[in-house]
Amino acid sequence: MPALKTPLIAPSILSADFARMGEEVEAVVRDGADWLHLDVMDGHFVPNMTFGPGMIAALRKHTDKPFDVHLMIEPADAFIDAFAKAGADHIHVHIEENPHVHRTLQHIRSLGKKAGIAICPGTPPEALSYILDLVDIILVMTVNPGFGGQKFLESQVPKIRTLRQMADATGRDIRIGVDGGIDVHTARQATEAGADMMVAGTSIYGQPDYAKAISALRDAGRTG
Repeated sequence: MPALKTPLIAPSILSADFARMGEEVEAVVRDGADWLHLDVMDGHFVPNMTFGPGMIAALRKHTDKPFDVHLMIEPADAFIDAFAKAGADHIHVHIEENPHVHRTLQHIRSLGKKAGIAICPGTPPEALSYILDLVDIILVMTVNPGFGGQKFLESQVPKIRTLRQMADATGRDIRIGVDGGIDVHTARQATEAGADMMVAGTSIYGQPDYAKAISALRDAGRTG
């Protein structure tokens, strides 16, 4: 399917105030968020640590918006069930961390969750060729994963375009998200290349008016 003219906006709570996390979730939902993006990091697969299933479960009562959970952990398989039970609606695993990712995606789908595959900047799009029949969402990392506030890597724009073509060729409804360095300028670049979901951290939670920030990203994406 072609990229949507109005992309989904998924604020990343990694950039929120952790002391007020429930309120921060409610605030962006009230101000127009489509999904909530939750980055789970283990200090091993990526050089940072965040939170686990307990945080997902604690925040679940604050909204019924989809929880888009990005597992930057190794191994991920041992924790899939826990995150599903905690309230994840979508579960992304990394192509780079799992030699048996085909089985992992099957398991995620068997739990009634949307299966996502995340791909790091140095990994070619062709790495996803043989799993597209199991993927609901492709998450293109437009920074090196592990920290918020990084600069968008323009080298990933051709990758987004290639993955959009690969996804469309399947005839399946596969969303393509971008994660990292997303602002009104890079949102336009990403959606022009074929993205239809944008993860945004500091460009939403770092702004004084969440509604204005979300609306600005959505408007920029409409031009793609």
